[in-house]
Amino acid sequence: MLEEIRELGFEYSELSHGIRLSLLPGIIEAVEGGVIKISTLHNFCPLPIGINHAAPNVFRFTSKDRRERERAFRQTLQTLDLAQRLGARLVVLHMGSIEMREYTDRLLEMIGAGQGGSPRYERLCAELEERRQERREVHENFAYEILGLLEKEAASRNLQLGIENREALEEIPFEVDFGFIFMQFNAGVVRYWHDTGHGQIKENLGFINHAQHVAGLVEHLAGFHIHDVAMPGRDHLPPGRGMIDFPALAPFVKPGHIKVLELHPSVASEEVLEGLAYVKSVWGEA
Repeated sequence: MLEEIRELGFEYSELSHGIRLSLLPGIIEAVEGGVIKISTLHNFCPLPIGINHAAPNVFRFTSKDRRERERAFRQTLQTLDLAQRLGARLVVLHMGSIEMREYTDRLLEMIGAGQGGSPRYERLCAELEERRQERREVHENFAYEILGLLEKEAASRNLQLGIENREALEEIPFEVDFGFIFMQFNAGVVRYWHDTGHGQIKENLGFINHAQHVAGLVEHLAGFHIHDVAMPGRDHLPPGRGMIDFPALAPFVKPGHIKVLELHPSVASEEVLEGLAYVKSVWGEA
């Protein structure tokens, strides 16, 4: 896998949340042998024992179950240990979710059916906001408590933590809360990680302006998951094959940011390279 990525011309790779424990010896051998470097790991990496598919939300920092929160913390420490061993710079985190009815898929279905902005759509959005506000506090407190512990653990390993924006409206942080997080966790370890597909889906849902959202967090921005989106929410397309206004994001992209193409497994090698070329044409070479 890593050799194929290197042969496509990439010097670095991210290790995502679908890496089985059995793959680690080969990955370590490839890194130590100079085949490739590792930029980032996406929690949880490797997969927890007994989990055989990508499951970044299998244990939630926000859970009311203390044992699940403890498991999430321990599994994240394993990710941090592996990141340190492989010389990565940052670990991407999902922070968790509010225990409530799921609205995101239903709202996307309505947009796809041409019902976005309808009275029914607006009522569901208002109901969602009410439910989120009613139930958020306890879950956020759990998540921020664990984040405080992880901040210290990451700092001791010379790593950063990238808090990823999420596409689901039930997941935290909510976009308006990122500023609060970086006021509370201001030592430079906890950073913002922007997923372009998730940002576009939130814009399609009517909850943010994609470019304005990134502009407001640029001083905290560590890097990007880069992929495109077809209306209303089909993501992980090669950049340039969907609706994202990548030129509008260009003013916020810096050479020091980590940039990771996060594409669907069905994307062909030539499409990967075409997407890379497109991003470089609008964002620059760095």
